[in-house]
Amino acid sequence: MNFTIHTDGFDGFSERSLERARKMDRGERIEPSFGITFESPMQMFEVLTAARVRMVEVARTKPYSVTALAKKLKRDTKSVRRDVQKLEQAGVLRTRQAINPGHGRVKIVEPVAQSFELRARF
Repeated sequence: MNFTIHTDGFDGFSERSLERARKMDRGERIEPSFGITFESPMQMFEVLTAARVRMVEVARTKPYSVTALAKKLKRDTKSVRRDVQKLEQAGVLRTRQAINPGHGRVKIVEPVAQSFELRARF
């Protein structure tokens, strides 16, 4: 299942929802889908910076701790932690706690989907 990111705001979301409702009324099969909608391409680009998109690409390869992700990306751990939080708030990444034997707990970073589709309208 794809994770679709739209930039057409509430109007686009409403239009897609109405189309799904019409299909249901006609008895048509509706493919499962999920995603997020930004109000504009500019809002999307504020959240999905080049560094954050790279982070999602790397996180898709396997689950990483925040520290391991920072090392893989050759970035500061504090900056990666902040970016992970921003992407988690947007719904692109998720985190979970895991036991780190002998060291307590560690935060594991994972994408919400293995494939993403970006649709920007200007």
